[in-house]
Amino acid sequence: MSDYFQERTNKTIIKLRKVLKELPPFCVQFFIGIENTTAPLTRLNYAYDLRIFFHFLVNETGEFPYESMRQFTLQDLNSVTAYQLEWFLSYLSLFEMDGKQYVNNERAKARKASAIKSMFKYFYRKELLEQNITDRIQMPKQHDKEIVRLEVNEVSKLLNQAESGDGLSKGQMRFHEATRLRDMAMLTLFLGTGIRISECVGLNVDDVNFDNYSITVTRKGGSRAVLYFSDEVADALMEYLDDRRTNPRYQGVTDTALFLSLQNRRISCRAVQDLVKKYSSLVTHGKKITPHKLRSTFGTNLYQETKDIYVVADVLGHKDVNTTKKHYAAISDEIRRNAAKTVMLRDRSIRQPYPTDKET
Repeated sequence: MSDYFQERTNKTIIKLRKVLKELPPFCVQFFIGIENTTAPLTRLNYAYDLRIFFHFLVNETGEFPYESMRQFTLQDLNSVTAYQLEWFLSYLSLFEMDGKQYVNNERAKARKASAIKSMFKYFYRKELLEQNITDRIQMPKQHDKEIVRLEVNEVSKLLNQAESGDGLSKGQMRFHEATRLRDMAMLTLFLGTGIRISECVGLNVDDVNFDNYSITVTRKGGSRAVLYFSDEVADALMEYLDDRRTNPRYQGVTDTALFLSLQNRRISCRAVQDLVKKYSSLVTHGKKITPHKLRSTFGTNLYQETKDIYVVADVLGHKDVNTTKKHYAAISDEIRRNAAKTVMLRDRSIRQPYPTDKET
């Protein structure tokens, strides 16, 4: 694992340990138990979700009159009812905690319910709970969202926009020439490989191999994978790296990162999100384009070209092909329109004409 990803993992683990100090002590056993099967970020999100759950039980139900959720015990957990779980799922729609108001849609509620279900399942398997009451409740149903992606003409407009800078504000144009080649390389890489934003930000210069047109990325969980790119992506990367070698602005740079900020440090995920928003807002209407939407664009285009969902799953790094089927096998509007034209309800050659006035 590269230094960048190791540093991110370390920060996540430190945050997790901090949240664990707020949760009931028995939760430590649960997090140790799932350590080998979950990523650190997953465990951290579970901890945040469980903190909301125990806050609800202690402060909202009236059944556990403790001053702190730290006083909550496994015996108390064993007495939680299916009704209280259903109440909690309803509570998640709108609640206040630590002076802030939170709203959750069905997808967010389902993620939080998953953390609760995982904890109950773990302690039930360890025979520390008499029953797993999460099996008795209906989890929030997640409705499939329409895939937002760029059409072919929008991809071309986006790249042209990043290259020319037309339409940018005066303030944005001040930095455009300094970042133009970097931005072009990054956008082309997103659209040409389907790379994740974390994988892109984590790339080092020596992860790029022009001998076989590939990059080596660090996937979720720390595994390494090779992605191949096209001539168009290679040209954009070469032009950017040539500028890195010759432009005085980069003299003395010691950071090994492939993509640098204006301060010559590894670019952040937030900065990448901002630059995608900056350019896409000028070429799309009614679409909120993010780095993940560029990944969706690549995945959909790859599926339409190959018609092989397993190839798409492998390239995108999905462990479960059902994830790919759900999110990336989208059909373009043009294909849908053409499909509609192929359905014939009646043979036109024998269709009866409308009767005339005389006939009626």
